[in-house]
Amino acid sequence: MTRRVLVTGGSGSLGRRVFARAAAAGWEPVGTFLTGPAATADVRMDIRDPADVRRVVAAVRPDAIVHTAAGRDRDDWPANADGPAHVALAARGIRLVHVSSDAIFSGRAVHYDESALPDPVYRYGAAKAAAETAVRAIDPGAAVVRTSLILGDGNGAHEILTRDLIAGRADGALFTDEIRTPVHVDDLADALLELAGGDYAGVLNVAGADAVSRYDLGVLVARREGLDVAAIPSTSLAALGLSRPGDVRLVIDRAARLLGTRLRGAHEYLKR
Repeated sequence: MTRRVLVTGGSGSLGRRVFARAAAAGWEPVGTFLTGPAATADVRMDIRDPADVRRVVAAVRPDAIVHTAAGRDRDDWPANADGPAHVALAARGIRLVHVSSDAIFSGRAVHYDESALPDPVYRYGAAKAAAETAVRAIDPGAAVVRTSLILGDGNGAHEILTRDLIAGRADGALFTDEIRTPVHVDDLADALLELAGGDYAGVLNVAGADAVSRYDLGVLVARREGLDVAAIPSTSLAALGLSRPGDVRLVIDRAARLLGTRLRGAHEYLKR
């Protein structure tokens, strides 16, 4: 019997890949959108509206929900914090996989495993931390996936930014002292679907195997695409006096043991 998975945010960069990988893996995916339909999202749903979320979940009747939807900007608290709670409430009795972020951490501890407690330093991180708390309280059986920068297929925000900076279409620079564990979008999508088909409960770190600065990640992207590395502007959080998470490395030992999906490092999947 074909299992149906509801992918919230099916028109987004991660949601599109979850939808496609789900279809390839034998799921029946249904994707949601907010502002415009896409080939991977033909059901409109506003996660900020609990009644709308209940309506869609009742109509779709999924076997699992992978919640990738987020606000159109990082300050959209109703979408980033309240939205996941609305989804969790509507999903009671349905397998739920919620996507969280390493933005919940300050970077002071550097290495973060699943037992690490959130200590956000800006609004988006606080919203994602609040969402985690709500989802886990409402549905203790849900999988809460903490991940990092998402890229690899050319459509990731960091890939687009790198190209725009090199071409002069964007202002700014890439930080040399802001370090993350970037994950390939397909590895993350496969892991989310693997969890959707299982019963793992609680937090799981799903990120890449390599710790890389945003600048060095831009260099890898540029080399893969044959662009001029010397044209990438760089700076540091310290030089600008910015209060942002610096070095945040998600420890993925548990995911490596539990998942069949192999989580590659950026140096591997961004090879030219």
